[in-house]
Formats: sequence, structure tokens, C-alpha cells
Amino acid sequence: MKKNILILAITSLLICCKDKPLTPLVIAPFTAIDTLATNDWWNRGDNPIVNLKVNRDSVIAFGLYTVSNTTLKLSAQFYPLYPEESREVRLEIKKNGNWEMVQAQIINDLGWSALFKITEWDITQDYSYRLRHGKVAAFEGTIRKNPENQEQITMAALSCNSNQDRGLRENYVRNINHQNPDLIFFAGDQSYDHTEHTAAWLKFGQQFKETFRHRPCITIPDDHDIGQGNLWGESGKVSLSKGSPDGGYRYHPEYVKMVERCQTAHLPDPFDATPIQQGIGVYYTNLVLGGIDFAIIEDRKFKSGPEGKIPQQGPRPDHIRNPNYDPNSIDLPGLSLLGERQLHFLESWGQQDTSLLKVVLSQTGFCGGAHIHGSTDNRLHADLDSNGWPQTGRNKALNLIKKANAIHIAGDQHLATVIQHGIHDFRDGPWAFVVPAIVNDYYSRWWWPEDMKAGPNPNLNTRLRWTGDYLDGFNNKISMMSYVNPRNPSNGAGYGLIRFNTKKKEVTFECWPRDSDVSQPDAFQFEGWPITVSMKKTE
Repeated sequence: MKKNILILAITSLLICCKDKPLTPLVIAPFTAIDTLATNDWWNRGDNPIVNLKVNRDSVIAFGLYTVSNTTLKLSAQFYPLYPEESREVRLEIKKNGNWEMVQAQIINDLGWSALFKITEWDITQDYSYRLRHGKVAAFEGTIRKNPENQEQITMAALSCNSNQDRGLRENYVRNINHQNPDLIFFAGDQSYDHTEHTAAWLKFGQQFKETFRHRPCITIPDDHDIGQGNLWGESGKVSLSKGSPDGGYRYHPEYVKMVERCQTAHLPDPFDATPIQQGIGVYYTNLVLGGIDFAIIEDRKFKSGPEGKIPQQGPRPDHIRNPNYDPNSIDLPGLSLLGERQLHFLESWGQQDTSLLKVVLSQTGFCGGAHIHGSTDNRLHADLDSNGWPQTGRNKALNLIKKANAIHIAGDQHLATVIQHGIHDFRDGPWAFVVPAIVNDYYSRWWWPEDMKAGPNPNLNTRLRWTGDYLDGFNNKISMMSYVNPRNPSNGAGYGLIRFNTKKKEVTFECWPRDSDVSQPDAFQFEGWPITVSMKKTE
């Protein structure tokens, strides 16, 4: 109780708001961030991101859930509540035509979310669910049964929901619901409004709630979600440098915890819930759905920052423009990528129930998969924000993913690619699909080899010019099979659809432009897709 009082910082200060009696004011424990949805939010002007002053029958914004094995976790997201409104939310399930309340929870005033957890959930049938608040507010959805007998499991994957376009996402909603995947995955950067996560998260819900109203959904935050342009988490230390290349977190830990609570509380329980520095939590875990075991990892949280550790060789500590630098000179002892805790998790996860197909989900890719960043005149030899660095950490991660016979799905890069990694030799590592940005008008990237030549062993099933075996800027071996540069359809914006065939043990990567209409017979994917690869165990 004392901890909750401290976190919410409830004071005895009385305020007078328009047409309302004197009521206690809840003060956020951080300042200058999330100002639109904390303190006396109702006294503020119109919110430029989303209208927070909704009718009281609409205060439940959306619900997010996962079911893994037989445990249901469901997060209820609210618009901000007035001080005198109840903080109780109820979960009801429809049985035999009647709504039955199964649990009640308390809404957290920081982030306005609440979490339900029910063990021994019946996974054999679909259930209609309803979230209720007060007498009039409700949100309804469907908790799907486990697709354990399906030969094909599908997952839609998206990332990078730039605020350069605040419109609704009708094309995405229409296409995804038409394709009817079993699971949806948002790989990060659901919010680009760095200091106003609550409002931006509610906007994300307005845009995409119809895609996850009736299916399970995995959401994981990336750097922009927690208010940073880039994140090298360094186990939770405080960042003091502009742009945070020194590693750590820029904003108040309660803000970071609020973001992670809203976006990840509905995921299965963490493998090891021990907090990192500043009391920031972790969420790396696994989720079993049908015949697939998904490992959900945090590839930013334990990663070392470059500033002060390696010589700066570009305009920023994380951008190397010197093509003659020695890649070995930056792969130093003591640098971390996933951290020992997550490496232990991947080792353990890979050995569990090897009859299941294995998939790793994270924020970004394990190589430097782009040459040009942001604008056509910004060619980088190496980008230390990518998981191509540090190389030793990258190879440790890929070895464990390969050992699990898993593939990797990620986002972040604004550049869709399918790459087969090389660890010791070309093509001896796992396959990876980095999905495109939802909106690609913020920071584009290009795959554009400087000599403009195809690599050895190019992909002969595409008209794309630059496929084959390459070394990235860290001398990591990669085999580029497909890529989507900007100025293609939809400026390279779109989403991925991944089809897992549990009987044939193969996976098909699909990549759909934002402007496509998959309900039409002439709907087309980006050039270079679909790509089907085997997930059978190889030595």
C-alpha cells in the first residue's frame, strides 16, 4: 500500500475544476512528461494527439490479451478518469448467453490501465468477453481458442507507427481482418510522441483496436515508446548524454515502467522478473500458441552504449562513416547485446518442447541491413543502433537462435528485408524477416551497396538487383534475399504476414504494401515476396 501511495503520489491538495466539486489531485512522480494525461488533465486545452475528454460511456479504450498454455492475461486500457470516478474495472465472460463477472481489478492512475490474470483458462473454445466500468462503459471482444489442431498458423507483424501521419489505419485494419491471422505482433514504436505516451498509446488503440479486438496480440515497446530516439539500455542505468549514446534511460523510471506496463503487462509472465537498475522491470518471456513457441526478447534493455567505449568515427557516437575502420576494433570485451540473463533464457527456451516450431520476436535485426539512413546523402558504413554490434554479442544470440532451430521476426528499421544470417560461414545461421514501417515518412533507410553490384549467390527468384552474399559494416556475414527501398509502392510502408505450416515445418514470409487491398484478386506484394523457407532441423 505504501509503495502504491508513493508511486501515485496522492496528495491532500484540493483543487477546483470546472463544474466539479473539490477533489484530491493525483500528482505524477515525474514532470514535463505525460502532462496531457496526468495531474489536472481535464483543465488543459485540446489534446493535439487524441481527444481525452470522451463521453463517459467510452472511457474503456481497448483491451489486449494473450493466452499461453492455459493462462489468460488481459490488459484493460482506459482514457483518463476524473478524480471522483471509480477505479474499478470488471471482466465479464459470456456463458450460455449470459454475461458472468469473473474478476475485478483496480485501474492505475499512471497510464490508466489494469491487468487481469486467470489461470486454468479453457482454451478449447472461443469466448466473448466484456470489460465494464461503472454503469455504462463497456468494451467487447473475443478470446480465441487455442489453434492447436490447425496445420497453418498465421501472424501479422507491424512496427514504426510514425506520428507524421495521425490518421486512422483503415487499410491495415481491412487487410489484416480479411487475412484473419491467429496472432498479431507489434514490434515497437507504437508511439512517436516521446513525452506523451498515454495520449499516443490511446491513439494507437484508436487506429488498431479492430485488429486485436478478436485475436491475441503481442506488443513490445522500442526506443520511441519510452521517449528516446535510440536506446542502449545498459541494464537500466541513467543516461546523461544528449541522444543517450552513453547507454541507459533518459526519462524518469516511473515513466518507463508505465510505458512497459501499458504495452506488455498482458504478455505471459517474465522468465525472470528480477528488475534492473532504477527498479525498471523486464518482460522477456515465451508464448505458446498452437504448434508454435514464440520467444519474446528485449534486444535494447541490456545493450551497451557506444559513447566512451569506442572511438567516434562519424557525426554521432553511433554512426561510423569511415569505411577503412577495423571492425574488430569496436568488438571489445565486456560489451553486451542481449545480456547474460536473456542468453540464459534463449538457451533454456530452445531446449523446451522441441516438437514445436520456434520463433524469436524482438525489436530490431541482428545485422547492419541498410546502407543509407534518413536521407540519400547519409551513407553509413556501420550503425551501432543495429544488433550487428557488438559482433560477439550478435553471434552469441544467433548461435542460440540457430540451436533452437528458430527464425527471427523484428521491425524498427523502416526497411523490410529477408536475410539469412551467417555466423561462421555464409548461410549457416537463422533466417530473419524485418517487417516494414507502418508509416515510412519519418526516417527511411535504403539497401544500396556502394558498388551497386549483386553479391555472390543472388536470389534468382526476384528482379531486385542487389541480393546475394555480403559483409555488413561490422564484417558480419549476411545473405540478402529481399528488400524494400522507399519510393516503391506505399513508399516502402506496409506490414508482414507470416504463415507457419506446422505439418511441413516451413514458414512463408509475405510483405504487403500499405496501399494494397488483399481482398481484391489483383492484390500484389512487394517485389521479392513471398519467400518460403524450411524450419526442419539441420545439422
